[in-house]
Amino acid sequence: MLQSEIVRASSAAGLLDRVEAIRRFNRFYTGKIGVLQEAILHSPFSLAEARVLYELAHRNGLTASQLAAELNLDPGYLSRILRNFSRRGFLTRKSSQSDARQNLLFLTPRGRKSFAPLNSESQREIQKLLGPLAPAAQARVVAAMRSIESLLGSPAPKNSTIVLREHRPGDMGYIVHRHGELYAREYGWNEEFEALTAEIASEFIRNFEPRKERCRIAEIDGNFAGCVFLVRKSDTVAKLRMLLVEPSARGSGLGGRLVDECIGFARQAGYRKITLWTNHVLHAARRLYERRGFVLVRKEHHHSFGHDLVGETWELKL
Repeated sequence: MLQSEIVRASSAAGLLDRVEAIRRFNRFYTGKIGVLQEAILHSPFSLAEARVLYELAHRNGLTASQLAAELNLDPGYLSRILRNFSRRGFLTRKSSQSDARQNLLFLTPRGRKSFAPLNSESQREIQKLLGPLAPAAQARVVAAMRSIESLLGSPAPKNSTIVLREHRPGDMGYIVHRHGELYAREYGWNEEFEALTAEIASEFIRNFEPRKERCRIAEIDGNFAGCVFLVRKSDTVAKLRMLLVEPSARGSGLGGRLVDECIGFARQAGYRKITLWTNHVLHAARRLYERRGFVLVRKEHHHSFGHDLVGETWELKL
């Protein structure tokens, strides 16, 4: 058998193993949260009905077509659910001001009253699920779910709200976690890299100089999407560190926006040069730096994070 055929066969076998692992997890989790029951959470509602109620309760007017698209429901099936809700007095319709052909759907006070116990029971069930776990283990569960959502979800739409904000308590631990997890998954780097990012984050907090340094956290629609640091190396030289963009935000221009933010701040702070250290395997980041005028000034072979790598130093004169 040719080497290429061996690689393809191995890849196919690996994919089947991963498919079975996800199916196993699905069976485990659906059993844990009780969605296999005819009615969900001891309520009179099916899972689909509960999801429709949730969206209507938390959104200020939706059309039936929007609901069908967002919940991936068959329009005919959704129509039957909405007719049932109307008969029970849960639903009211108002003409859309932007398109008179469309009706916006709202829950009535009776609909909200019927939804409230379901919402409370859902919160209690999740609290029971997480309650036996230590806070650190709870955080791991949430982080794992965020990773699944990030990787399997659709890329952020162009009209999503992107916010760059200052760091606040709790951010550093999450930044270290995301670096360690993403680089292990995408490049196979070991825990040495996570230790390095922890040291950088710790040093930043201990020696933070607001007028000369900054961390920017990127959020898309309120969810963590990336980060970057600019730190003081000397009176005239700043160092760009720990640029990260979540997979779900890649291709949105967020990485460039984070770097541009640092370049603008460095100029305002009176720096004459920005330097950074990266590795040859980080192709997307290297292209981003090059497009903004950074120049590769030095290379060095090293063995770090469990791999043989080529470290690169880049500089930008301001």
